Amino acid sequence: MLTETANSGGVGALPEQLARMIAERQLTETDARAFLKQHPKADALTAERVLRWLAHEYGVGFAALDEIEPDKQVLALFPARLLLRDELLPLRRVENHIEIATSRLFSTQGLDGLKALTGLRLRPVLATSEAIQREMKKRLGVGADTIDTLDDQAGLQVLDENGPGDNNLDEAAEDASIIRFVNQVLKDAIELRASDVHLEPFEDELRIRYRIDGVLQEVPVPAQIKRFQPAIVARVKILSHLNIAEKRLPQDGRIKVRIEDAEIDIRVSIIPMLHGEAVVMRLLRQNSKLRGARDLGMNDRELACLGRVLGLPHGIVLVTGPTGSGKTSTLYTALNEINDSERKIVTIEDPVEYQLKGVNQIQVSEKSGLTFARGLRSILRHDPDVVLIGEIRDQETAQIAVQASLTGHLVFSTLHTNDAAGALTRLVDMGVEPYLVASSLEAVLAQRLVRLLCPHCKQVDATPEARDYKLKIGIKPEARVYRAVGCRECRQTGYHGRRAIFEWMDSSSEIRSLILKNASTDAIRDSARRAGMITLAEDGRRLVEQGVTTIEEVLSVTTVHEMESTPATSAPFQPPAPEAPLPRSLI
Repeated sequence: MLTETANSGGVGALPEQLARMIAERQLTETDARAFLKQHPKADALTAERVLRWLAHEYGVGFAALDEIEPDKQVLALFPARLLLRDELLPLRRVENHIEIATSRLFSTQGLDGLKALTGLRLRPVLATSEAIQREMKKRLGVGADTIDTLDDQAGLQVLDENGPGDNNLDEAAEDASIIRFVNQVLKDAIELRASDVHLEPFEDELRIRYRIDGVLQEVPVPAQIKRFQPAIVARVKILSHLNIAEKRLPQDGRIKVRIEDAEIDIRVSIIPMLHGEAVVMRLLRQNSKLRGARDLGMNDRELACLGRVLGLPHGIVLVTGPTGSGKTSTLYTALNEINDSERKIVTIEDPVEYQLKGVNQIQVSEKSGLTFARGLRSILRHDPDVVLIGEIRDQETAQIAVQASLTGHLVFSTLHTNDAAGALTRLVDMGVEPYLVASSLEAVLAQRLVRLLCPHCKQVDATPEARDYKLKIGIKPEARVYRAVGCRECRQTGYHGRRAIFEWMDSSSEIRSLILKNASTDAIRDSARRAGMITLAEDGRRLVEQGVTTIEEVLSVTTVHEMESTPATSAPFQPPAPEAPLPRSLI
């Protein structure tokens, strides 16, 4: 059955005062929530139980919306703006009336307005407000109420916004409904912890996707949003200070927004496609709180190695991995550990993703000629102790970084390689002399991000495939491994949040010798593993054994052969002796 009439046995009795207030129609669901908060003894009374009690008392149905598929044809009979305003969700046609879910049994203005507008017979069934809002966003799409309304979006403030232009497209982009739609998309993306927003034009639709925990998830939008595509893109261009008349060339810009107490820096990239301009917006949370080094999730070996390099007077420390693998966050955590009044720390980045008090930060600007190489030369004249280079992209930057380390500076930077060993041969390929790499490079940290299992729905994986993988990668047969299932809390993905896995390689005397001999990446990797290096896949296996991620997730960012046991000649790990005192925060 679509709806059920609550029975007194399953609902139970409400406190006398609450029951009397409801019976006298003096209490709405919102008032009931407030009542329950003020009465600790009634903490077992959820909003659903109150509504079930109301349904029983007044002979109406109660709808469990998780088990219902609303009729799309019935949904299309009503204006989305009114449905969203009054929290009314049409469900289906039953005989000569239409069932509509509501959480406000005694507030009939919305239902009366729909009856007068459509002339249809409507019957209310009760459902929780949270469930109705969730289903409305899923069925009607993000911003369904913004296309035909003139109310501006509250709660999101755009900083440093340009004024309106003087052409028709600009005027369309400044329409209140377009402004509200773009703001709603950004606000939802921020609330869902998205790292990127994709607006992709196709022949008959404008698709919107959020990248959440590293995976793109499509967002439902109203079908008619396609015809507003030029105005939506123009609105994004206005916010990011771009030329709205230019539609043939790629453009890059930035937007800064504030939502509640958080400031978000948004990098915008617009590229012409076959059916219009595609937009990608990367969301960077400016005032994100940095965690301590112990909160990164490193094991004892990596933590000891990190403490050692943070105490060094000079040298290069590289963090490698693909885009979006958390390299910058790791580097800033390291800088935060040694940020004190005795050291001068200067960074050059594109863009500046975190703002650290007491750290001198430089923003790269290609348009004005401030490149990594040019900025780095100037930094060295500012008497720094520690230098952070956002990324080593070319030979010139690599050469200057090496020279900086050889002249008494501790240099941190990132590089795009598949693993730690590959960073050494990558520097040589860039044109840095092998003897300079061998004498300056102190350590390389490779990392990836793996999604964490949703604690609400994860289940033990006892399938034959899981048992085979456990045997192949060295997990004990009796160890529990889990699989992703999917629930409302994780948006049916089975995962919520991410965590890094690490591969730390110190530059030992053997590795320096191999660099001088132009040895292959495989030879360097084998030497590092004999010295105790734990590969990315082996570190991922640790998280699988702890029950926080899945085998499939680790295999998606690593390879099976990396998980196999280390060579028989591997020596037990011995923490390296620090060449300088460890930072106090790591002791």
